[in-house]
Amino acid sequence: MAKIKIGLVQSSCSNNIDNNIERAIEGIRKAASEGAQIVCLQELFTSLYFCDVENYDNFKIAETIPGPTTDKLSKIAAELQVVIVASLFEKRAKGLYHNTTAILDADGTYLGKYRKMHIPDDPAYYEKFYFTPGDLGYKVFQTKYAKIGVLICWDQWYPEASRITALLGSEILFYPTAIGWASTQDEETNIEQYNAWQTIQRSHAIANGVHTVSVNRVGYEQNGAMKFWGGSFVSNPFGTILKQASHENEEVMVVEIETEKSDSYRIHWPFLRDRRIDSYSPITKRFIDED
Repeated sequence: MAKIKIGLVQSSCSNNIDNNIERAIEGIRKAASEGAQIVCLQELFTSLYFCDVENYDNFKIAETIPGPTTDKLSKIAAELQVVIVASLFEKRAKGLYHNTTAILDADGTYLGKYRKMHIPDDPAYYEKFYFTPGDLGYKVFQTKYAKIGVLICWDQWYPEASRITALLGSEILFYPTAIGWASTQDEETNIEQYNAWQTIQRSHAIANGVHTVSVNRVGYEQNGAMKFWGGSFVSNPFGTILKQASHENEEVMVVEIETEKSDSYRIHWPFLRDRRIDSYSPITKRFIDED
């Protein structure tokens, strides 16, 4: 299918998990009512962004995948005939947890999961305390409507991740995200950070000739210390922003894309053709020291 409608559910979260899930389902329903065929939710949409603190009680939020939330979303996917991209806190085994996205096909079938590969550790983003780095590698999923690739938040800064996912045949790159500004930060820095975030993902679209879809949460958390900046967007394969959400409001956006455009962009700007794969072995080094 060349033309596909993509739904993005940008929302704020509370400490009520059941309510967060129900509100996400409302967003999926709204997107589907506007014709969306693939709907992406934001990173860790069932809860507040708990990685702002190192608190052992937060491990109680985790669940198995497949599990109760994917079972619930599977029914919604089948009912609405939409693909759902759902980011969850996965309990893999006792003491072993991942930041994981599950993919549910339009008939409700659970297609599999992607585990976040790059795990940050910054002030208010203490993800290494909670998450083991992904060990499934980069993944693509053949859904009813398109072959999609999923990466998660911090993954979006790494061109290697998007390149490999594109080389696996992904027609669209999805990035469930949770990123924001410190409330005390000046507006100039805010703008610079958001522009960097958007630019790096638009560059993945250009370098790989695919659409990118980034879905971020919005609103104040951490008792007002962090404002998640929203700004969810869809980029075409040449980095053009097709639609962008606000920095302030909860929004459900539906954007029509044409996956067949990848062929045209890749023909006229043949980055994949001209790759010198014989010269890239140094990329596997941490740093190339002079000696």
